[in-house]
Amino acid sequence: MSEASSDKTRTLAWLKSITGDLSTTVLKRMEEQLPWFSQMPPGRRSAVGLVAQSGITAQVAWFENPEAAPWIAKDVFDTAPRELLRSVSLQQTLQLIRVVVDVFEERTKAATPMIREGVLRYSRDIAFAAADVYARAAEQRGLWDARLEALVVDSILTGEHDTELPSRVAALGWHGHGEVSVLVGTTPPVLEVDSLRRTARHNRADLLVGVQGNRLVLVIGRAKPAADLEEEPVSFLEIAKQLEPGFGEGRLVLGPEVPNVVTASRSARAALAGFSIVGAYRRAERPVLADDLLPERALAGDPLARQVLVQRVYRPLADHQSDLLN
Repeated sequence: MSEASSDKTRTLAWLKSITGDLSTTVLKRMEEQLPWFSQMPPGRRSAVGLVAQSGITAQVAWFENPEAAPWIAKDVFDTAPRELLRSVSLQQTLQLIRVVVDVFEERTKAATPMIREGVLRYSRDIAFAAADVYARAAEQRGLWDARLEALVVDSILTGEHDTELPSRVAALGWHGHGEVSVLVGTTPPVLEVDSLRRTARHNRADLLVGVQGNRLVLVIGRAKPAADLEEEPVSFLEIAKQLEPGFGEGRLVLGPEVPNVVTASRSARAALAGFSIVGAYRRAERPVLADDLLPERALAGDPLARQVLVQRVYRPLADHQSDLLN
Protein backbone atom coordinates (compact mmCIF):
# COMPACT_ATOMS: atom_id res chain seq x y z
CA MET A 1 0.00 0.00 0.00
CA SER A 2 1.41 3.45 -0.99
CA GLU A 3 2.00 6.15 1.59
CA ALA A 4 -0.76 8.38 0.08
CA SER A 5 -3.23 5.52 0.18
CA SER A 6 -2.25 4.73 3.76
CA ASP A 7 -2.75 8.37 4.79
CA LYS A 8 -6.19 8.41 3.20
CA THR A 9 -7.15 5.21 4.99
CA ARG A 10 -6.09 6.66 8.36
CA THR A 11 -7.93 9.91 7.61
CA LEU A 12 -11.13 8.06 6.76
CA ALA A 13 -10.87 5.96 9.91
CA TRP A 14 -10.43 9.12 11.99
CA LEU A 15 -13.40 10.84 10.34
CA LYS A 16 -15.61 7.82 10.90
CA SER A 17 -14.59 7.72 14.54
CA ILE A 18 -15.75 11.30 15.19
CA THR A 19 -19.07 11.22 13.29
CA GLY A 20 -21.04 10.52 16.47
CA ASP A 21 -19.45 13.44 18.29
CA LEU A 22 -20.00 15.66 15.25
CA SER A 23 -23.71 14.76 15.15
CA THR A 24 -24.14 15.58 18.84
CA THR A 25 -22.33 18.90 18.46
CA VAL A 26 -24.39 19.85 15.37
CA LEU A 27 -27.71 19.19 17.13
CA LYS A 28 -26.62 21.22 20.16
CA ARG A 29 -25.41 24.07 17.92
CA MET A 30 -28.69 24.05 16.00
CA GLU A 31 -30.68 24.45 19.21
CA GLU A 32 -28.46 27.36 20.22
CA GLN A 33 -28.26 29.21 16.90
CA LEU A 34 -31.49 28.35 15.03
CA PRO A 35 -34.62 29.53 16.90
CA TRP A 36 -36.95 27.89 14.36
CA PHE A 37 -35.41 24.48 15.11
CA SER A 38 -36.22 24.49 18.84
CA GLN A 39 -39.77 25.70 18.11
CA MET A 40 -40.56 22.75 15.86
CA PRO A 41 -42.73 19.82 16.93
CA PRO A 42 -40.64 16.82 18.08
CA GLY A 43 -41.35 14.81 14.94
CA ARG A 44 -40.14 17.49 12.55
CA ARG A 45 -37.17 18.34 14.77
CA SER A 46 -36.17 14.69 14.63
CA ALA A 47 -36.46 14.70 10.83
CA VAL A 48 -34.30 17.82 10.54
CA GLY A 49 -31.72 16.25 12.88
CA LEU A 50 -31.74 13.17 10.65
CA VAL A 51 -30.92 15.35 7.64
CA ALA A 52 -28.02 16.93 9.56
CA GLN A 53 -26.65 13.53 10.55
CA SER A 54 -27.00 12.30 6.97
CA GLY A 55 -25.02 15.33 5.83
CA ILE A 56 -22.16 14.35 8.14
CA THR A 57 -22.24 10.71 7.04
CA ALA A 58 -22.43 11.75 3.38
CA GLN A 59 -19.46 14.06 3.81
CA VAL A 60 -17.35 11.17 5.12
CA ALA A 61 -18.56 9.08 2.15
CA TRP A 62 -17.54 11.92 -0.16
CA PHE A 63 -13.97 11.77 1.14
CA GLU A 64 -13.97 8.07 0.37
CA ASN A 65 -15.27 8.59 -3.19
CA PRO A 66 -15.16 12.25 -4.37
CA GLU A 67 -16.45 11.30 -7.84
CA ALA A 68 -19.85 10.45 -6.31
CA ALA A 69 -20.32 13.93 -4.84
CA PRO A 70 -23.49 14.93 -6.76
CA TRP A 71 -25.30 11.68 -5.90
CA ILE A 72 -24.18 11.63 -2.28
CA ALA A 73 -25.26 15.25 -1.78
CA LYS A 74 -28.73 14.59 -3.20
CA ASP A 75 -29.14 11.48 -1.05
CA VAL A 76 -28.89 13.64 2.08
CA PHE A 77 -32.37 15.08 1.44
CA ASP A 78 -33.90 11.70 0.63
CA THR A 79 -33.61 10.66 4.29
CA ALA A 80 -36.32 13.10 5.39
CA PRO A 81 -40.05 12.81 4.63
CA ARG A 82 -41.29 14.83 1.65
CA GLU A 83 -43.54 17.00 3.83
CA LEU A 84 -40.38 18.41 5.45
CA LEU A 85 -39.89 20.52 2.31
CA ARG A 86 -43.16 22.27 3.07
CA SER A 87 -42.27 23.02 6.70
CA VAL A 88 -38.58 23.95 6.29
CA SER A 89 -37.75 26.76 3.87
CA LEU A 90 -34.73 26.89 1.59
CA GLN A 91 -33.26 29.66 3.77
CA GLN A 92 -33.58 27.47 6.86
CA THR A 93 -32.02 24.54 5.01
CA LEU A 94 -29.01 26.68 4.08
CA GLN A 95 -28.71 27.76 7.72
CA LEU A 96 -28.67 24.09 8.67
CA ILE A 97 -25.93 23.38 6.12
CA ARG A 98 -23.91 26.31 7.49
CA VAL A 99 -24.06 24.88 11.03
CA VAL A 100 -22.93 21.44 9.82
CA VAL A 101 -20.05 22.91 7.81
CA ASP A 102 -18.98 25.20 10.67
CA VAL A 103 -18.84 22.29 13.11
CA PHE A 104 -16.96 20.18 10.58
CA GLU A 105 -14.43 22.98 9.96
CA GLU A 106 -13.87 23.49 13.70
CA ARG A 107 -13.12 19.81 14.28
CA THR A 108 -10.88 19.49 11.20
CA LYS A 109 -8.97 22.82 11.33
CA ALA A 110 -5.83 20.97 12.47
CA ALA A 111 -6.32 18.19 9.91
CA THR A 112 -4.58 17.78 6.58
CA PRO A 113 -5.13 20.30 3.73
CA MET A 114 -6.95 17.55 1.83
CA ILE A 115 -9.70 17.44 4.47
CA ARG A 116 -10.04 21.23 4.75
CA GLU A 117 -10.30 21.56 0.98
CA GLY A 118 -12.78 18.71 0.92
CA VAL A 119 -15.05 20.50 3.42
CA LEU A 120 -15.22 23.53 1.13
CA ARG A 121 -15.92 21.50 -2.00
CA TYR A 122 -18.52 19.34 -0.31
CA SER A 123 -20.33 22.34 1.22
CA ARG A 124 -20.65 23.74 -2.30
CA ASP A 125 -22.07 20.47 -3.60
CA ILE A 126 -24.54 20.11 -0.75
CA ALA A 127 -25.75 23.71 -1.20
CA PHE A 128 -26.37 23.15 -4.91
CA ALA A 129 -28.15 19.88 -4.09
CA ALA A 130 -30.44 21.70 -1.64
CA ALA A 131 -31.23 24.36 -4.25
CA ASP A 132 -32.00 21.63 -6.79
CA VAL A 133 -34.37 19.82 -4.40
CA TYR A 134 -36.31 22.99 -3.60
CA ALA A 135 -36.35 24.11 -7.25
CA ARG A 136 -37.90 20.80 -8.32
CA ALA A 137 -40.42 20.99 -5.48
CA ALA A 138 -41.36 24.54 -6.51
CA GLU A 139 -41.73 23.46 -10.13
CA GLN A 140 -44.02 20.60 -9.16
CA ARG A 141 -46.05 22.92 -6.93
CA GLY A 142 -46.30 25.41 -9.80
CA LEU A 143 -47.63 22.72 -12.15
CA TRP A 144 -50.13 21.59 -9.52
CA ASP A 145 -51.27 25.18 -8.90
CA ALA A 146 -51.73 25.71 -12.65
CA ARG A 147 -53.89 22.59 -12.91
CA LEU A 148 -55.92 23.57 -9.85
CA GLU A 149 -56.40 27.12 -11.16
CA ALA A 150 -57.58 25.78 -14.54
CA LEU A 151 -60.04 23.49 -12.71
CA VAL A 152 -61.38 26.35 -10.58
CA VAL A 153 -61.84 28.69 -13.56
CA ASP A 154 -63.53 25.93 -15.55
CA SER A 155 -65.93 25.22 -12.66
CA ILE A 156 -66.80 28.93 -12.46
CA LEU A 157 -67.46 29.08 -16.22
CA THR A 158 -69.69 26.01 -16.17
CA GLY A 159 -71.41 26.91 -12.91
CA GLU A 160 -70.86 23.37 -11.64
CA HIS A 161 -68.78 24.29 -8.59
CA ASP A 162 -69.57 22.97 -5.13
CA THR A 163 -68.97 23.98 -1.53
CA GLU A 164 -65.24 23.31 -1.97
CA LEU A 165 -64.74 26.30 -4.27
CA PRO A 166 -63.74 28.76 -1.47
CA SER A 167 -61.12 26.34 -0.11
CA ARG A 168 -59.75 25.70 -3.59
CA VAL A 169 -59.32 29.37 -4.42
CA ALA A 170 -57.78 29.92 -0.97
CA ALA A 171 -55.20 27.23 -1.79
CA LEU A 172 -54.26 29.32 -4.84
CA GLY A 173 -53.53 32.36 -2.66
CA TRP A 174 -56.88 34.05 -3.30
CA HIS A 175 -57.42 36.64 -0.56
CA GLY A 176 -60.52 38.22 -2.06
CA HIS A 177 -63.58 38.51 0.16
CA GLY A 178 -65.32 41.18 -1.87
CA GLU A 179 -67.07 41.55 -5.17
CA VAL A 180 -66.07 39.62 -8.29
CA SER A 181 -66.27 40.21 -12.02
CA VAL A 182 -65.21 38.01 -14.96
CA LEU A 183 -63.34 39.36 -17.98
CA VAL A 184 -63.29 37.33 -21.22
CA GLY A 185 -61.17 38.08 -24.28
CA THR A 186 -58.87 36.51 -26.83
CA THR A 187 -55.61 34.82 -25.86
CA PRO A 188 -52.51 36.78 -26.95
CA PRO A 189 -49.64 35.10 -28.87
CA VAL A 190 -47.51 35.45 -25.72
CA LEU A 191 -49.39 35.37 -22.43
CA GLU A 192 -47.73 37.39 -19.63
CA VAL A 193 -49.51 36.00 -16.57
CA ASP A 194 -47.14 37.67 -14.09
CA SER A 195 -47.84 41.08 -15.64
CA LEU A 196 -51.59 40.52 -15.31
CA ARG A 197 -51.23 39.52 -11.67
CA ARG A 198 -49.08 42.59 -10.91
CA THR A 199 -51.73 44.85 -12.41
CA ALA A 200 -54.41 43.19 -10.29
CA ARG A 201 -52.33 43.48 -7.09
CA HIS A 202 -51.70 47.17 -7.85
CA ASN A 203 -55.47 47.64 -7.73
CA ARG A 204 -55.81 45.56 -4.52
CA ALA A 205 -57.50 42.73 -6.39
CA ASP A 206 -56.93 39.00 -6.79
CA LEU A 207 -56.84 37.21 -10.11
CA LEU A 208 -57.57 33.74 -11.42
CA VAL A 209 -56.35 33.03 -14.95
CA GLY A 210 -57.81 30.45 -17.31
CA VAL A 211 -56.88 29.74 -20.93
CA GLN A 212 -59.33 27.84 -23.11
CA GLY A 213 -57.89 27.70 -26.59
CA ASN A 214 -58.14 31.18 -28.11
CA ARG A 215 -60.16 32.44 -25.14
CA LEU A 216 -58.54 34.04 -22.08
CA VAL A 217 -60.66 34.26 -18.92
CA LEU A 218 -59.79 36.39 -15.88
CA VAL A 219 -61.73 36.16 -12.63
CA ILE A 220 -61.13 39.45 -10.78
CA GLY A 221 -61.93 39.77 -7.09
CA ARG A 222 -61.63 42.63 -4.63
CA ALA A 223 -59.62 41.95 -1.47
CA LYS A 224 -62.41 43.45 0.66
CA PRO A 225 -66.07 44.27 0.03
CA ALA A 226 -66.53 47.76 -1.33
CA ALA A 227 -68.51 48.76 1.80
CA ASP A 228 -65.50 47.95 4.02
CA LEU A 229 -62.98 50.02 2.08
CA GLU A 230 -61.93 53.37 3.52
CA GLU A 231 -61.77 54.97 0.07
CA GLU A 232 -63.68 54.59 -3.15
CA PRO A 233 -62.70 51.25 -4.74
CA VAL A 234 -61.35 51.07 -8.26
CA SER A 235 -64.18 50.00 -10.54
CA PHE A 236 -63.97 46.66 -12.31
CA LEU A 237 -64.23 48.52 -15.62
CA GLU A 238 -61.13 50.55 -14.76
CA ILE A 239 -59.26 47.40 -13.69
CA ALA A 240 -60.32 45.73 -16.95
CA LYS A 241 -58.97 48.67 -18.95
CA GLN A 242 -55.61 48.28 -17.21
CA LEU A 243 -55.63 44.53 -17.92
CA GLU A 244 -56.62 45.05 -21.56
CA PRO A 245 -53.04 45.13 -22.97
CA GLY A 246 -52.56 41.56 -21.72
CA PHE A 247 -55.23 40.24 -24.11
CA GLY A 248 -55.02 39.52 -27.80
CA GLU A 249 -56.71 41.66 -30.43
CA GLY A 250 -60.45 41.56 -30.88
CA ARG A 251 -63.32 40.96 -28.48
CA LEU A 252 -63.11 41.79 -24.78
CA VAL A 253 -66.19 41.59 -22.54
CA LEU A 254 -66.56 42.34 -18.81
CA GLY A 255 -69.28 40.51 -16.89
CA PRO A 256 -71.42 42.23 -14.24
CA GLU A 257 -70.25 42.63 -10.67
CA VAL A 258 -71.41 39.88 -8.29
CA PRO A 259 -71.12 39.71 -4.47
CA ASN A 260 -68.41 37.02 -4.14
CA VAL A 261 -66.46 34.26 -5.87
CA VAL A 262 -69.16 31.66 -5.13
CA THR A 263 -71.57 33.61 -7.36
CA ALA A 264 -68.92 34.36 -10.01
CA SER A 265 -70.54 31.91 -12.45
CA ARG A 266 -73.34 34.45 -13.05
CA SER A 267 -70.79 37.07 -14.15
CA ALA A 268 -68.97 34.43 -16.20
CA ARG A 269 -72.15 33.35 -18.05
CA ALA A 270 -72.93 36.94 -18.95
CA ALA A 271 -69.38 37.62 -20.13
CA LEU A 272 -69.28 34.45 -22.24
CA ALA A 273 -72.66 35.22 -23.79
CA GLY A 274 -71.51 38.73 -24.61
CA PHE A 275 -68.22 37.45 -25.98
CA SER A 276 -70.05 35.20 -28.44
CA ILE A 277 -72.15 38.00 -29.98
CA VAL A 278 -70.10 41.17 -29.39
CA GLY A 279 -69.29 41.22 -33.11
CA ALA A 280 -72.87 42.38 -33.71
CA TYR A 281 -72.35 45.39 -31.42
CA ARG A 282 -71.76 48.55 -33.44
CA ARG A 283 -69.58 50.34 -30.93
CA ALA A 284 -65.99 49.16 -30.54
CA GLU A 285 -65.27 49.75 -26.86
CA ARG A 286 -62.60 47.52 -25.38
CA PRO A 287 -63.63 46.23 -22.97
CA VAL A 288 -67.38 46.35 -23.44
CA LEU A 289 -69.78 45.63 -20.60
CA ALA A 290 -71.83 42.46 -20.94
CA ASP A 291 -74.87 44.40 -19.71
CA ASP A 292 -74.51 46.80 -22.66
CA LEU A 293 -75.16 43.79 -24.90
CA LEU A 294 -78.47 42.71 -23.33
CA PRO A 295 -80.62 43.14 -26.50
CA GLU A 296 -78.11 41.28 -28.69
CA ARG A 297 -77.72 38.54 -26.08
CA ALA A 298 -81.50 38.16 -25.70
CA LEU A 299 -81.98 37.89 -29.47
CA ALA A 300 -79.27 35.22 -29.52
CA GLY A 301 -81.25 33.21 -26.98
CA ASP A 302 -79.42 34.06 -23.75
CA PRO A 303 -81.94 33.36 -20.93
CA LEU A 304 -79.93 35.39 -18.43
CA ALA A 305 -80.16 38.49 -20.66
CA ARG A 306 -83.92 38.01 -21.03
CA GLN A 307 -84.26 37.70 -17.25
CA VAL A 308 -82.29 40.91 -16.67
CA LEU A 309 -84.31 42.79 -19.32
CA VAL A 310 -87.56 41.70 -17.66
CA GLN A 311 -86.33 42.82 -14.24
CA ARG A 312 -84.74 46.10 -15.32
CA VAL A 313 -86.98 47.22 -18.19
CA TYR A 314 -90.31 45.41 -18.44
CA ARG A 315 -91.35 45.37 -14.77
CA PRO A 316 -90.53 49.05 -14.08
CA LEU A 317 -92.55 49.98 -17.16
CA ALA A 318 -95.40 47.65 -16.19
CA ASP A 319 -95.65 49.40 -12.81
CA HIS A 320 -96.66 52.62 -14.60
CA GLN A 321 -99.56 53.48 -16.88
CA SER A 322 -100.33 51.00 -19.63
CA ASP A 323 -99.69 53.60 -22.35
CA LEU A 324 -96.04 53.80 -21.30
CA LEU A 325 -95.65 50.02 -21.53
CA ASN A 326 -97.28 49.99 -25.00
